[in-house]
Formats: sequence, structure tokens, C-alpha cells
Amino acid sequence: MNAILRLTCRDCRGIVAAVTSFILRHNGNIINLDQYTDPAQKMFFMRLEWDLTGFKLPREKIAAALQKFGNVAVSFSDQKKRAAIFVSKYDHCLYDLLLRNKSGELNCDIAAVISNHEDLRYVAETFGQEFYCLPRDEKKQLALLQAKKVDLIILARYMQILSPKFIRAYPQKIINVHHSFLPAFKGAKPYHQAYQRGVKIIGATAHFATEDLDQGPIIQQNVAQISHRDTVDDLIVKGRDLERQVLSAAARYFLNDRLFVCGNRTIIL
Repeated sequence: MNAILRLTCRDCRGIVAAVTSFILRHNGNIINLDQYTDPAQKMFFMRLEWDLTGFKLPREKIAAALQKFGNVAVSFSDQKKRAAIFVSKYDHCLYDLLLRNKSGELNCDIAAVISNHEDLRYVAETFGQEFYCLPRDEKKQLALLQAKKVDLIILARYMQILSPKFIRAYPQKIINVHHSFLPAFKGAKPYHQAYQRGVKIIGATAHFATEDLDQGPIIQQNVAQISHRDTVDDLIVKGRDLERQVLSAAARYFLNDRLFVCGNRTIIL
């Protein structure tokens, strides 16, 4: 079993040596270590993973012992995170996430599939997942999330705006996906607008949800080339494929404890 430390602190001399010496003193064997210093903010970020075999500190005391180094988060490889998937009527991202979870590629427990429509109940139940239709009832949604002890909320093309209260309840724990035409092609039918403008590239973006709609820290993006031969339907197919890719990648970064937020930017270690 391994422990994973995510450390954020003001950049200073000797921080790497101090943390690694701490692990060594307690008989830990470091497996992976990655770090980054933001030159503008003068902030230091570290992700360190070590083997707990023979480690002298009990796991429940590790985080407290490391707090002297800065803002820390400690997780353990034998503890799966719990995710809730929010979805409306588009099924492509939901299918993708459930398939990846079933194959072990998305390492988490799906606590619930929550929707504002009944349309995709059969998809969730086909995969043996609990489905809850709670249209425009954030109070019940939040109560359910709390009862299910959810660590991550994945908005898999959930076509309903979350309230500031809801987002504040899960800061940096809600991942959304949308087409990257924003803000160039706002409103309805972005793929139709893009086709009419003759775009040569389309994309998709996964980001943390914040109170500023579609302005949260970006986690993952991808693009596809477009030619004059592509129809609107072709753009939609390619766009949905990109949405699946970036949403699942962003979820994996979160579930594998690789994400840090610095201002309105993300750092992936």
C-alpha cells in the first residue's frame, strides 16, 4: 500500500530535502516524486508517493505530522474515491465513464448517477448503478451527495446551471465539460455556427466548475482537425469524441491525486 502526499506552500530553499528526509526518517521508501514552482506566485507544489511497508507513523497521523511543511493532502492507494455523475439527455459521456469504470480504467466507486430527466435511467441501471431523477432540487441532490460520501462530481453534459451554493459545497470537486467554441460560438447550436464559419479545428475542454459559468480552472483540452468536407453531423461526432476524451482524462487526474489549483490555473503532477 502506498501513501500519496500533495503539498502546496510558499517556495523556499530546502523544502524537497526536508520532506524527503521526513519520509526517510520514518522508514518510508519513495516511489514517485514530482514538483513545480510557479515563478509568478512563488508557490511550490509537490506530489510524492511512498511505500508504507514498515513506515513508523500510523496512517491516521501522517497528515498532521506533515502539516508543518505547508498545506497538505494525504491519500492512500487502498482507498477508492467516490464519484457521482450528473447527466441530462446526452448519453455519450455517461456511457464512456461507466465503461471506463467497469474496465478499471477509472479507479473509483460510482456512488450515484443523478439526472434532471428520466431518459438515461436505463443506461445507469444496465451498468448496475443507482439512478436518481432529481430535477431542479439541489437540496435533495446535496443531501444525497452527503449521504453517499461523494468526493468528486462529474458533470457529464449536465444541462442545468448549478447554483453558487451548490458549487461552494464542493469547491474544486466538480468537473464540467463543454465544447471549446466558447466564447466564440455562444448559445444554441455551436456546431452549426462553427460549420457556417468554416472552422478548421474544433475542441473540447474539461474544467473545474466555479460560480463564474465556464470560467473555472482548465484541467484538460483536446482538438480535432476539420475540413470543408465535414458536415454538421461530422462535427458533432468529432466533438462528442473529444468531450469523452477530455472529461475522462480530467476525472483520472483528480482520482489519482494529480491536480493542484493555483489561482485560475491547474497544475498536474
